[in-house]
Amino acid sequence: MKDVTEQIDQWLSQDIDAWTRRVVRRHFDPDTGTPYWLKRAAELAIDPRDITRHDELSAFGPMPLGDLRTLDPAELVPQAVPRPLTGRVWDSGGTTGNPCRVFYTEPMLEHRAAWRRWVIEREGFEPGRTWLQATPTGPHLIGHGAVDLADLYDGRVYGIDFDPRWVKRLLRDGRLKDAQEYTAHITEQIAAVLEHQPVDYLVTTPALLQALIKARPELVARLKGVRLSGTHATPAMRRSFHKALDGGLVVVTYANTFGNTVGLPAEDDGAVMPYLPNYPQVTMAVVDKDDWSKVVGYGEQGQVRLTVLHDDLFLPNVLERDLAVRYDTGPEWPCDGVANVKPLQVVRSAPEGIY
Repeated sequence: MKDVTEQIDQWLSQDIDAWTRRVVRRHFDPDTGTPYWLKRAAELAIDPRDITRHDELSAFGPMPLGDLRTLDPAELVPQAVPRPLTGRVWDSGGTTGNPCRVFYTEPMLEHRAAWRRWVIEREGFEPGRTWLQATPTGPHLIGHGAVDLADLYDGRVYGIDFDPRWVKRLLRDGRLKDAQEYTAHITEQIAAVLEHQPVDYLVTTPALLQALIKARPELVARLKGVRLSGTHATPAMRRSFHKALDGGLVVVTYANTFGNTVGLPAEDDGAVMPYLPNYPQVTMAVVDKDDWSKVVGYGEQGQVRLTVLHDDLFLPNVLERDLAVRYDTGPEWPCDGVANVKPLQVVRSAPEGIY
């Protein structure tokens, strides 16, 4: 089992302004920079290489997500990365239409995996256990988590796949009965594994865990823990999960294709569920819904604004479809966190579904 503590400590010790300068200059290097950003440089009011502080990234404006839906993801990778690129292209969920697509280089996957390895140990999950991961796979980055569990945490992993876009399409079309049947189809597969195999931990979504508790509560009670991501979970849901697991671990995470977080300990009997971005490559701010450039005060609610600062991927000011509370992480951590994440708006045209 790989120890990543030293690596995480090095990242947490980084000065965010110095990190920003280095990453921005890499992506805007005239000879080895990123094709997409070198083309956009002429549109900017400043020379990006003059940026010295993280808060100056507002000069880029909101990231145009339409570009991520149509361009070749290789255009977002610096020419300093040898061509031809070899590796995986990952999709966003595609809730509001054509998904966004980004290419992950090997260092990006290693960064994500190291944080995940570090945090699941802190959460109390034991190495060398058997897991069932019931999440989307295929183009969805969450599916790569099964590899992380096996390679970095000595796990043995069973898998259940599903297509979140199909469920969302059914809901958009008002086909609630069909969506319920598809959900039942997935929970039946989960139950079949849990009934006959020695599974310790389950990775899935809050919505699917709710369905499983309703259908087969005795199987949930046998689990040693669950790790949840995808659809949001309220404090009340979290308390119900604790009751269903009969003392087992319940961890709720917040992540997407662009950036992940670490779940910090819940506060006020689960009423506050905070998260820390995978710093310094990922930072998050909570901004006014009507003014993306205005950060709200601690304890106030707003829209999540995410920035990706990888050596091989630069995405400033991604406005997420999520509301959250700005969370003060205190002196222990180098950046703000977010808490009590929930959808910005749930309507038939953008349903949450089961992921």
